Amino acid sequence: MTLPLERRCPLDPPEGLRQLREDRPITRLTYPGGHVGWLVTSYSAVRAMLADNRFSARKGLGRSPIHDMPSDPRMMEPGFFVTHDPPEHTRYRKVLTGEFTVRRMKDLVPRITEHTEQFLDEMLRQGPPADLVQSIGLPVPSMVICELLGVPYDSRATFQSSAAVLLNLGTTPEQYMAAMSELRELIADLVTRKRVEPGDDLISRLVAPGDLTDLEVLNISYLLLLAGHETTAHMLTLGTYALLTHPDQWAKLVESPELVDNAVEELMRYLSIAHIGPVRTALEDVVLEGHLIKAGESVTASVPAANRDPLQFPDPDRLDVTRSASGHVGFGHGVHQCIGQQLARIEMRIVYTALLRKFPGLRLAVPAEEITMRDDMVIYGLHRLPVAW
Repeated sequence: MTLPLERRCPLDPPEGLRQLREDRPITRLTYPGGHVGWLVTSYSAVRAMLADNRFSARKGLGRSPIHDMPSDPRMMEPGFFVTHDPPEHTRYRKVLTGEFTVRRMKDLVPRITEHTEQFLDEMLRQGPPADLVQSIGLPVPSMVICELLGVPYDSRATFQSSAAVLLNLGTTPEQYMAAMSELRELIADLVTRKRVEPGDDLISRLVAPGDLTDLEVLNISYLLLLAGHETTAHMLTLGTYALLTHPDQWAKLVESPELVDNAVEELMRYLSIAHIGPVRTALEDVVLEGHLIKAGESVTASVPAANRDPLQFPDPDRLDVTRSASGHVGFGHGVHQCIGQQLARIEMRIVYTALLRKFPGLRLAVPAEEITMRDDMVIYGLHRLPVAW
């Protein structure tokens, strides 16, 4: 079988994943190009696989479950830590850990709040209808990651357009290479400048000790910039769409805004915007819940299926902002768990809280079925979210 991608409901995992999870939670998967590997859909198996260092994240080993595009060798360069295994991955992770502590993220709250209020006030001034993706979804995470890294905010058009190409499932190898080169060139120029004129930002702090090469700083910054705005941006807007199409849950949050922290975790579980993968490759023969995964075989973990596993989350297809969704795998699991998850949580809490306070009567400006989903992208979400109030 091939990876199921078609959805009956835009907020539910693709058709077929539920039945697979119930009947064959670890099943054979045919990858583009003919490689036969595995698909893992149960919560327990996904967590076990992602926590097992015998499964490698190295890009040159794994196969994509959706296209047969050749691996870009730049994605295996020093500093591209998401494609490294320990101990290389551990070294880069250690460098970054201090930058993403809960305390340091809390220090960003005043600025994130200020940006959120400014963008929402502008939305109010312009009046309805508004596209929430352009009004708040992209601007807040982009502004925050720019300030954190030390990237000029007026560069956002470049990195947002490059990201759109890099994350599009229909991108050709030539388009991918060109977009990656454009984004890397922007960051490389910035790294060179920070060595001469450092500022109070993450890139300057990576450059200052002299322990990392320019190439390492470039690749680390590339990953943080790409992931730091795309994922949160579309989580913010898809989460709002989910709440507006479940008006009882929106009303519950309007009445009890203290539930927002809980709602963020539930939305991460319910929506699982990283809807394709992650993919790992067995470095040796591994028995995973009774199945022999042979060395060299690729394994795709279905995060959406795992986060809807009834053995872990009772009544999993129901959105419930009062639910304890602790333990969801929306941020991944194991050594590669999202390093920026605390920043993402804070941004979502601040934006959702402000939206509920300023726009308690927020509603969709078009019928729900007219809204186009990002099922053509690596990061799921909405291309536009027209709203009124």
